[in-house]
Amino acid sequence: MSNAHRARKRFGQNFLNNEPIIQQLVAAIAVKPDDHVLEIGPGLAAMTRPLLAQLAQLEVIELDRDLVTHLENLSSAAHQLIIHQGDALEFDFSAATHRRRVVGNLPYNISTPLIFHLLDHLENIVDMHFMLQKEVVDKICAISGDRNFGRLSAMVQSQCQVVSLFAIGPENFTPAPKVNSAFLRLIPQPRVPEHLRSQFANVVRLAFTQPRKTLANNLKPHISSEQIESLELSPSTRPQNLSITDLVKLAHYL
Repeated sequence: MSNAHRARKRFGQNFLNNEPIIQQLVAAIAVKPDDHVLEIGPGLAAMTRPLLAQLAQLEVIELDRDLVTHLENLSSAAHQLIIHQGDALEFDFSAATHRRRVVGNLPYNISTPLIFHLLDHLENIVDMHFMLQKEVVDKICAISGDRNFGRLSAMVQSQCQVVSLFAIGPENFTPAPKVNSAFLRLIPQPRVPEHLRSQFANVVRLAFTQPRKTLANNLKPHISSEQIESLELSPSTRPQNLSITDLVKLAHYL
């Protein structure tokens, strides 16, 4: 595929250009020939080609029509490429009859809403491997008590096991982004009962509305200090010091 395609800012395009890094990413994903793999934002096919070479079939979602034209040439009798032209944020990840492994170098401008979208479809996902802005990966993987622990950390960790695999510098992309990247593995592992999930999401949203304020401040008028204490939690605690278990307790109470 020609690299003459110019990266489009509105699509948040930054194309991987370092072959050893690409091989490292593909090795970390470790596909088997029969896996159902879906790649988000294949771009210039840096990961698509080596993945497709190991698979009977690979699905991709690509928004940029010009790139779709390039991708159409990659399919062969032994290695079928199925292209979904459109926006990953509007894609129904539950429509397939099989569970998928989802991978991608996610555009930085949509990575957080896209991860929230994928959390709604975890029953249909085996695992996820994403290249993201390192700052976003640090937030996702932050533990309770860490200053980076926030709404994104709590929501993702309540439903997935999170593993930051390795960092990737900007020099490995064209054009080079102004930030560092990191490769993330997410394995669905729900820690919140299904009937509590919407209430849990609501509690997390309320608790982290103003991260510097106390739990009592952020949750009034929904719950009193006395009620918080009855759950063996301190009303004066900051939301970043809450564990997933604490947040589940609050969701259950409410």
